[in-house]
Amino acid sequence: MNDIATVNASGHMDVQEFINTRPLSLYQWGIVAMCFLIVFLDGFDTAAMGFIAPALAQDWGIDRSALGPVMSAALIGMVFGALGSGPLADRFGRKKVLVGAVLLFGAFSLLSAYATDLNQLLVLRFLTGLGLGAGMPNSTTLLSEYTPNRFKSLLVTGMFCGFNLGMASGGFISAELIPAMGWHSLLMLGGILPLALCVALMIWLPESARYLVVHQRSLKAIRRVLEPIAPGTLGQVQRFTVAEHNGAKSRNVIAVIFAGRIGVGTLLLWLTYFMGLVVIYLLTSWLPTLLHDSGASMGAAATIGALFQFGGVLSAVVVGWAMDRFNPHWVIGLFYLSAGIFAYAVGQSMGSLMVLAALILIAGMCINGAQAGMSSLAARFYPTQARATGVSWMLGIGRFGAIAGAWSGATLLGIGWDFQQVLSALTIPAALAAIAVIIKGIISYADADEANKSAAHV
Repeated sequence: MNDIATVNASGHMDVQEFINTRPLSLYQWGIVAMCFLIVFLDGFDTAAMGFIAPALAQDWGIDRSALGPVMSAALIGMVFGALGSGPLADRFGRKKVLVGAVLLFGAFSLLSAYATDLNQLLVLRFLTGLGLGAGMPNSTTLLSEYTPNRFKSLLVTGMFCGFNLGMASGGFISAELIPAMGWHSLLMLGGILPLALCVALMIWLPESARYLVVHQRSLKAIRRVLEPIAPGTLGQVQRFTVAEHNGAKSRNVIAVIFAGRIGVGTLLLWLTYFMGLVVIYLLTSWLPTLLHDSGASMGAAATIGALFQFGGVLSAVVVGWAMDRFNPHWVIGLFYLSAGIFAYAVGQSMGSLMVLAALILIAGMCINGAQAGMSSLAARFYPTQARATGVSWMLGIGRFGAIAGAWSGATLLGIGWDFQQVLSALTIPAALAAIAVIIKGIISYADADEANKSAAHV
């Protein structure tokens, strides 16, 4: 390979082309690893309330339905965290927002372990949610801006496995930790680990090179974050560029995500993500409780519930691989549709714990795999100037679906719905998610860089 093949006659180099034409370096794998750990701990802390709920209700002597507001508190915080962090990251940089997010959710998760009543826990979980909401979209944005297009979806969805693995680990760990040390111990662990990670992020996580180009930072600063990808190859570069939608640079980031067909795509992304999270968070928040009420032991309920999240770890890489090779909208739509079918099957299978566990695993593979693919789809859809805002607003607006899922679980249980009825109802949001993402693929762009190219210069 010619090391200066991407430098044109005037000394200009396109950042994405530079990344596309080289194999992944150890430096880029390090970025993957750090983003994976952020998302892993994000998932661990997000799912914590679902796993501690039975023990918490028993310890405090409260009815399970009283936990509805606490279950939703972090999710509400995640909405504000996501909506606020995107514009901040597009203005001040991805790294600063990411470090702040991890620090925030780690500190308040640790404080949540010392809550003494529902009101305290509600406030602390809301504040934890602010950090959780900012972590996922900005990890997605930063990683997508350091990966080659040929397997961008694979790496981003692979990173997203960290979220499902973190949630699943919470179940497996809680099954051992809570009986031995109490529900407080899970929240303490969810606080200490992120605080330790902050130190590594401040030292080793780089700022996005594409962000630096768009914001006209110095040639030296851009070269410093790109040089480790292919050392000794950037000496002849006099100017770095990125390909964007025409006119995007001069416009407000909110205007960019609502412009023309991008705006239509934005609304369809929101609808898809919303419906997917209705399914995921109803099950994440209430599946252990539903299983326990249906006769499973507390340990078995936590373990089987964790299989739902673990299924996403198994499928996210497959979804990402398929998205890089086939129409990504149809790939995601098929997984959402399959999730609805298997959720219905789960509701019919209470006779055998083995069959139930297998179906929950498959349902988790389908819905979590599809949801993981959505982050990659959004990251590729938006231009650099508004990428963090576009991704984070999809996740933020979608969090209303998470709130609806958590609240609807409490509501349905409160009016006497049983396990079978709750699971059967999930076919509706799963089908709506499939329809919305397929329509988005028909009428809107798939990739910002390929939709239109104009240069932003240092």
